[in-house]
Amino acid sequence: MVYIGIDLGGTKISGAVFGEGNSLLASETRYLDNREGTGVATLITDVCNSLLLPYNITDSQKISLGICVPGIAYSKSGKVWAPNIKGWDMFPLRDFLCSKYPKANIMIESDRTCYILGEVSRGVAKGCENAIFIAVGTGIGAGILIDGRVLHGASDIVGATGWMALEYPYQNKWDSCGCFESEASGNGIAARARELSTIHTSLLNQESSTRDVFDAYEQNDPVAVMVLEKAIRFWGMAAANFVSLFNPQMLIFGGGVFGPATKFIDKIYQEASRWAQPIAIKECRFAATSLPDTAGLYGAGAIAAIGYANSLKQN
Repeated sequence: MVYIGIDLGGTKISGAVFGEGNSLLASETRYLDNREGTGVATLITDVCNSLLLPYNITDSQKISLGICVPGIAYSKSGKVWAPNIKGWDMFPLRDFLCSKYPKANIMIESDRTCYILGEVSRGVAKGCENAIFIAVGTGIGAGILIDGRVLHGASDIVGATGWMALEYPYQNKWDSCGCFESEASGNGIAARARELSTIHTSLLNQESSTRDVFDAYEQNDPVAVMVLEKAIRFWGMAAANFVSLFNPQMLIFGGGVFGPATKFIDKIYQEASRWAQPIAIKECRFAATSLPDTAGLYGAGAIAAIGYANSLKQN
């Protein structure tokens, strides 16, 4: 059996062939180049075909595909909502792929699900059965693995962590993406810094990016310090809630912000320790991702293997 994993992002596709133990055998990357809708789905099949070619496998033979998508994968319909890909508002990805690979096992999961499966199979959480991956980038999401099973929920929206309520009273600026994401995502950090730079003396201004905020923090800029200390507090509170609810062995931080925020892991743990169930937090290790660029790809390989194993149980 050949396992193919595809990690689809907002600008590029990475694909790989995986062997036993989710070991990566071959890979390639292609850019979307402004493709939309069906054009993006066709590029997925182009990458799959290119990866299969050296193995002399055709689309009429049994293969197992795992697809990591930057949004919500609806398990019942096989449709995908991916806000960063034009034309992928409930795009029928599973039907499209089934038409191209009629004998394939096809598994499609959200990026946050793939991140935790990637870390558990090949990363810092290898071997864990209870672990949570908090992805902090443009937005915030969480992949949750409990008792060896990824949680999905009634409509596959588990892990929409940006909507976690961490402060009172409610503010209208949280309407679009939630309290946590508005204050502590990459976009949120930059937005709060630009907002505060209009009323405080700062190195930051209306053009400042998230990276600029981290750089200004190193220079003890008061706005950067205010913004990132609040983000650390929110990351810690959110982590405490996860620890108290799910009792994980590990909590992993990843995404574009971790990165530069990795240096705050100890501070985040200290903040979480103030709020979390005391026994559970002592038993939980906090860590930065060990697969900053490939957690989604390894996760896609993992779900391809899961899809194959499920097909054997059904036969």
